[in-house]
Amino acid sequence: MSSKMLPPHCLINVNNERYASLDGLRAYAALGIVLMHVLANICVKPEENYLTTDLIPFFSNFTLLFMVVSGFSLCCGYYQRVKEGSITPASFYKKRYVRILPFFAILCLTDFAISPSLGSLYEVFANLTLCFGLLPPSTTIEVIGVGWFLGVVFLFYMLFPFFVFLLDNRRRAWFAFAAAMIFACLSIVYYGDPGRKCMVFCAPLFFSGGLAYLYRERISKFGGRHPIACGFLALAITVGYFVFKGGIAGGVASYVAEWLLFSLWLVYAIGSVGKLLNNRVVRYLSGISMEVYLAHMLVFRAVERVHLEKLVSQPWALYILTSIFTIAGVVVFAHVMKYYVVEKAMRTRMRLLFGL
Repeated sequence: MSSKMLPPHCLINVNNERYASLDGLRAYAALGIVLMHVLANICVKPEENYLTTDLIPFFSNFTLLFMVVSGFSLCCGYYQRVKEGSITPASFYKKRYVRILPFFAILCLTDFAISPSLGSLYEVFANLTLCFGLLPPSTTIEVIGVGWFLGVVFLFYMLFPFFVFLLDNRRRAWFAFAAAMIFACLSIVYYGDPGRKCMVFCAPLFFSGGLAYLYRERISKFGGRHPIACGFLALAITVGYFVFKGGIAGGVASYVAEWLLFSLWLVYAIGSVGKLLNNRVVRYLSGISMEVYLAHMLVFRAVERVHLEKLVSQPWALYILTSIFTIAGVVVFAHVMKYYVVEKAMRTRMRLLFGL
């Protein structure tokens, strides 16, 4: 399987149905998160306008989009096999560790080597278990800070057999989704907004992906028959969200609006056959999107040490140049680490460790 995504799932289900346009969602979202973090951390920021105060900061919500895509893509690979019992727990969880742990471990150890401390050592240990999503949502881990998302996704992996049980049929799936949405909204209003590190908060997003999987054939057929109508609808929904975004008070309203937006993006991608979401560039970026997401802040810190602000005085030019160097640097780093270090050098070690 040549194309993987963030998080690492497969795009081809047991019936050999391929949803290639998910590559586009994954690739653009990963790049958007890089642009957001560069803007948030650059020393000289561009002047405030719609791009810097609304659009680019919004890209931080692409982690929620990844959760929606994760629910769908993991179902593509494993829903039927878990439901039928044709895959063992050992096989399922070993594959998750083998796919994620080598690259993440290298990043964590690199981060620790750069800034060693006893606290960092504790955090590296928590990271390497991949079970740090079980920690209270208020817990802050500075070593590969963006890795919090990996903790949430791995917790989803741990719960996936129960997730399959709740999606056993469409009636139960809708009931479970409604209960999850109510629980998430209550957590925001009554329990004090646990945030996106909490599974209760994230569950409706994963469920949306699961529901889309259950209706994937209808969605795909409709998108194939009415591509223009689907494209127009997706564009209208996106424009409508940003037009009325200022009128959303936050809290539950903001959460539901973002859930709806990203769920509809997934639906559009499932039925899309256009080149925007399915071309060579996005397929390549999709294949290293997990690595790009996890490593981009390390690369950004390296770019910072060049002190481009001494060479470029115009803030927007500085931001654009820093973003280009960061994206180019992390793509090269991710490619080398994934295809030359992890897949070749680490494969033997992981086989010895896990018995694969």
